[in-house]
Amino acid sequence: MKKVIIVLLLFTITTQAKMSQCFGTTSQGRIENSIQLPPKGDNFIIYNSLGSLLGRNYVHSKVYDAVINSYAKLTESYPRAKYKYGETGWQNGGEFKPHKTHQNGLSVDFMVPVTDEIGNSVYFDSDLSNKFGYGINFDKNGKYKAYTIDFEAIALHLVQLHQESLKQGIDIWRIIITPEYHSKLFQTTQGKYLQKNLSFMKNKAWIRHDEHYHVDFKVKCKN
Repeated sequence: MKKVIIVLLLFTITTQAKMSQCFGTTSQGRIENSIQLPPKGDNFIIYNSLGSLLGRNYVHSKVYDAVINSYAKLTESYPRAKYKYGETGWQNGGEFKPHKTHQNGLSVDFMVPVTDEIGNSVYFDSDLSNKFGYGINFDKNGKYKAYTIDFEAIALHLVQLHQESLKQGIDIWRIIITPEYHSKLFQTTQGKYLQKNLSFMKNKAWIRHDEHYHVDFKVKCKN
């Protein structure tokens, strides 16, 4: 019994030690005790292994839990989908070129999930030749070569991200994806939920955001 108590205490101390503290804003900030996202899981991978090696996938501890838990839930609710996440930020935050935000552990890019010509969920290539996926251009209908964006998979992911965020005592501040795709997301089975509970940036961002959707989480940070 004593051994069990000691193990639990050590687990609690370790967990508390890893609690992150963000400072400032997503566009001017930093973070302490951030956590690096794993390069892969049962239904997801990082955009490129180099991103993990360079340390470009650190996030706030609560954001980490929301992201990982949402992927776990999606293995049950939408097992057919394969997800890929993009860049997040440095271990200590700060300027993160070429991004204008991603500075305090609260910003995560998610590459759009896609299907192939016969409807199977697949990963599109993201390497140096296409700026690690960021150089791909999907058309207004969500098509690029043999790939088609799975808007249902995106909608289910956003709903799960939101629900898991609330469990962590945080929220989602905004979602950036090209306005051309808003109506397609709102036409999915989760469309009403998205419109009621999540905020999509209506204006065009400085880049189109067609190959990925940017999520900013809402966490109380120090000035």
